[in-house]
Amino acid sequence: MKKILFLAFALLSCSGFSQEVRLLKGAITENIAVNDSLKETYSLYLPSTFKLGQPLPVIFVFDLKGNGKASVSMLMQAAEKENYILASSDNVNDSLSISANVLIANRMFNAVINTVPIAKNRTYTAGFGSGAMFASVLPTFIKEIKGVVSIGASVGNVEILSSKQTFQFVGIVSRLDYNFRSMLTTRAYLNKLKFINQLLVFDNDRILPDTETIANAFRMLTLTSMAKGDVLRNDSLITDSYTKFLTNANSFVSNDKPILATYQMLDIEKIFNPLIDIDSLKTSQKSLRRSMAYRRANRSQNSYFLKEDFLKEDYSYYLEEDILSYNYANLGWWKFQMEDLAKLDKSTVLFERQMSSRLRGYINALISDNIDFIEADKQVDLEALNLLYMIKTITAPLDFSPYLKVISTSAQMEDYGTALFYLEELLKNGYTNKNELYELEHTALFRITPEFNELVEKYLKKARYDIIEQ
Repeated sequence: MKKILFLAFALLSCSGFSQEVRLLKGAITENIAVNDSLKETYSLYLPSTFKLGQPLPVIFVFDLKGNGKASVSMLMQAAEKENYILASSDNVNDSLSISANVLIANRMFNAVINTVPIAKNRTYTAGFGSGAMFASVLPTFIKEIKGVVSIGASVGNVEILSSKQTFQFVGIVSRLDYNFRSMLTTRAYLNKLKFINQLLVFDNDRILPDTETIANAFRMLTLTSMAKGDVLRNDSLITDSYTKFLTNANSFVSNDKPILATYQMLDIEKIFNPLIDIDSLKTSQKSLRRSMAYRRANRSQNSYFLKEDFLKEDYSYYLEEDILSYNYANLGWWKFQMEDLAKLDKSTVLFERQMSSRLRGYINALISDNIDFIEADKQVDLEALNLLYMIKTITAPLDFSPYLKVISTSAQMEDYGTALFYLEELLKNGYTNKNELYELEHTALFRITPEFNELVEKYLKKARYDIIEQ
């Protein structure tokens, strides 16, 4: 059952802002005002055990689309389990500069800290994808942030990192995620700078981690704080955590995933070395790394890494060439590449299936980056942009947005034949939003044509405009 707190508080700012806030325990409180002089809000999650007199750690979660509630909801079960407060701004956005987003984040920090009691030296940030990259930049600007939980993204800018101002970095990534390789590279770089860091790598059919994996990341933050003396030592918690993490590592060995076991054991060593005697763990690590199972798996994974690098170079080269030359004839080549990846998806070799998923993610990210670059130009190259959206319909066929973009852009260029082709492909793939279709930008003339309405009638029934037979 949800519990409600009524807090009257005054923020220490020149605005003299004060308000009575109705906060929920064990649920998300939405649209909390940062202050009364700005239209900035945030969402807040308090675990059900929250008490006013007992400060708790806080994790500020970032979503660069400004959807605070959604980002908090993805972490709230783990936060409840590990007793963390969550907060997320509704106003940070990838359309703003980094400096503007940092200022928005800082205002939210101050609002939260003056609303609920926060444990000393227990302030962290987290995020998914681009939100995680932004979260990893903030400790450089705000020294009170002691750690980052980054889901599916490496550090936003390694060049600004300094061994004089370190923080804990806990990465979480699937081996299906195209960011997996870059996060391995980030781990090596952070080790070199002597940052406390862990990398939770998982295998399943999803890119996003489950609650248990996220909770493990939060537990690592707690154990590190315990090692630093910021949290009272709890021997029971340390022992239980050690047993739990080691059991996970052993399960990887049992399931013939020795590489994941070594990743887990490395994290265990980093976390528990300051807390307990781990000589037996170090012995197990050495034994595992010398085993034939590990050597065979590591050799196989590295060989697929190499193949993946060659294919990524091909994708990058041909995409650039196609854009520069408006090479519509090469759409068939992209279709062939996707068919090849689809075959790899059915492979009996785990590393091959994972490589396929990462390559597909890489291609779509590469296309999206090029789209953003062209759209940011003062004079947008419509033909190049349209080609990119056409390629995206091949590389992400179940994403309706690229089809709509091609239809809109083709109609804008009065290429109704292309617009009709992609309209039918869109409808074949199960698109049903007739209202959106009839309000699509730049299609006013196109959507009153008989051909347009015939297709709508065929797939969606009841076209908006009558079809006049000649």
